Amino acid sequence: MNLFQKKRINNLKNQTYILFRVFSDCRFNGDYEMANSSAINSSSVYSSNIINYQENAVVSRTIIDKKVGTVTFFAFSDGQGLSEHSAPFDALVFILDGEAEIVISGKPFRLKKAEFIIMPANDPHSLSAITKFKMMLVMIKS
Repeated sequence: MNLFQKKRINNLKNQTYILFRVFSDCRFNGDYEMANSSAINSSSVYSSNIINYQENAVVSRTIIDKKVGTVTFFAFSDGQGLSEHSAPFDALVFILDGEAEIVISGKPFRLKKAEFIIMPANDPHSLSAITKFKMMLVMIKS
């Protein structure tokens, strides 16, 4: 393994660690809660009510967590957000309810219900609630 490959692996490890800390160590603007995903069954139909809003909080619920990717639902109350970070994988954000501002590499995007955006791997991005909003995050790892 050459020096470039070692640096790239270390960089990916650091980005993965940062992403892990963002989602597990409360780097949100408010409180954070991880909901239990044991009640999710395959071959069933679900709605955006799979996750509920909580006052002054960001709530998340991971329903698929595989080596190749994850699917996580989020509910952001008014004024809540996710600080700028980057991830080593492409991710798709689909707005289920409300309005959000998503900033990718310094460029703001305003999304509302039924709209989606792709956040490219390694590009810094942040999210904030224009109104309370729900989203589905699909992260492709492989």
